[in-house]
Amino acid sequence: MADEERQLKNELLAELNTRRQKIAQMGGTEAVKRQKERGKLTARERIDQLLDKGTFCEMGMFAQSRTAAAGSIPSDGVVTGYGEINGRKVYIFSQDFTSSGGTLSEIHAKKICNILDAAMKMGCPVIGINDSGGARIQDGVDALAGYGQIFFRNTQASGVVPQICAIIGPCAGGAVYSPALMDFIFMVKGISYAFITGPRVVKAIMGQDITEEELGGAIVAQKKAGVVCRSENSETECFASIRELLSFVPSNNRGVEELRKVRVKGGDSPDRTDPGLFDVISVNPKKPYDMRKIIERVFDQRADGKKNFFELFPLFGTNIIICFARLDGWPVGIIAQQPMSKAGALDIDACDKASRFIRFCDAFNIPIVTFVDVPGYMPGTEQEWGGIIRHGAKMLFAYSEATVPKLTMTIRKAYGGSYLGMCSKDLGADAVLCWPSTELAVMGAEGAAVIIFRKEIEAAADKEKVTQEKVQEYRQRFANPYLAAEHLHVDDVIDPAETRPRLIRALEIALEKRESRPQKKHGIIPT
Repeated sequence: MADEERQLKNELLAELNTRRQKIAQMGGTEAVKRQKERGKLTARERIDQLLDKGTFCEMGMFAQSRTAAAGSIPSDGVVTGYGEINGRKVYIFSQDFTSSGGTLSEIHAKKICNILDAAMKMGCPVIGINDSGGARIQDGVDALAGYGQIFFRNTQASGVVPQICAIIGPCAGGAVYSPALMDFIFMVKGISYAFITGPRVVKAIMGQDITEEELGGAIVAQKKAGVVCRSENSETECFASIRELLSFVPSNNRGVEELRKVRVKGGDSPDRTDPGLFDVISVNPKKPYDMRKIIERVFDQRADGKKNFFELFPLFGTNIIICFARLDGWPVGIIAQQPMSKAGALDIDACDKASRFIRFCDAFNIPIVTFVDVPGYMPGTEQEWGGIIRHGAKMLFAYSEATVPKLTMTIRKAYGGSYLGMCSKDLGADAVLCWPSTELAVMGAEGAAVIIFRKEIEAAADKEKVTQEKVQEYRQRFANPYLAAEHLHVDDVIDPAETRPRLIRALEIALEKRESRPQKKHGIIPT
């Protein structure tokens, strides 16, 4: 009897191993070969490359579609489970293009929903790897309902756990909206495409000839559409970037204790000063400089010598920089003007880019540091008709709504409404510091002087000379940081060399702050 039982158990184990091996082959040898010929990894290879080695635990391996017409599709076209990245738990799903094109069915969608539900319950980030031909036709409305259920959960998870998507293949139609509802989207040049309607539909309806790359490739989706936060050169780079991003982001929204878990103290002293920092800029407000150089010098230097900040949307809204960096080990979100692009003026794209980032940081208790050198809002019919008023209001809303530590450092220009829009004390900044080069005023000296001193200029024999004298007079009397400091709009005017230690001290005191907002269901952000 014992021998018969052992034989039965061996048969059961053999069947289990046979089923697992068959599923592990995904769409079969030929389908995997075609995937490789396209220069793409398989769903399982992607998970292995992204997660810490040996940590992946698969869930739903034996899932199958209810629709007989679809045939037998291994794991129903999506690999789901959990594992670790840098020792931290994450949930993950990876669509398998080798199995029926990774198309989404009712069960496929349910597997993804299960992952999102578990991530929220356990307080872990969720990562989705999209590579799919869209809804599975054989499943009909059940597939469409599956997308809706995913969208609902993406929305419920928003601000609860970080959601990251890597589009590594086609992503069209309704399938693009799950990534759009997540926090960050990554794509890979040459193999990633995202659009609502593909080239054939565009040709049929609009009469335009356009390729997939031109319509929704990795560069276009970032530079023109502002949908993708990073466009990487390879899948390996993409996964490395996701791992780096997660190193700055808490696993959930449960408080400052989660932020402490991602604090990484290096060898950079919190007391380090930088006597050469002031030399990066010119006191002439018309001369541009690269704000990235200031960020590189102020924030924690890495022991390995690599770049010390992680930039998002580097090709979109280039007049503003958003990135993560560390300040005495603490992760912080940075919003900074880029005077090398459009003089750092705020336009529609810059406001959209910054406001969403502010809200992400606030949701996950990440302190916000703002570097200001802003001449105003971008003028012109294109901006006005495009809705700069409502887009600009998004930044005002986002900063005002945020209750995380908010530190503002004004480097040079801060004019008019854009001064307020870059987290002034009136929008709740906890610390506002200025360099002595700051010009804080209703408008720039050149514009203001000709209004205030109009009579003197008109009466002068040498109008140009008097204009320049009055511009200088305006700067000295009205556009310096000391007048603002006298009226407590500015906490201190500092030596630029002390920027790093002063920001660190301001952050330390603000980390434990408690700030409440009026009780309400939610605010209505300008659209």
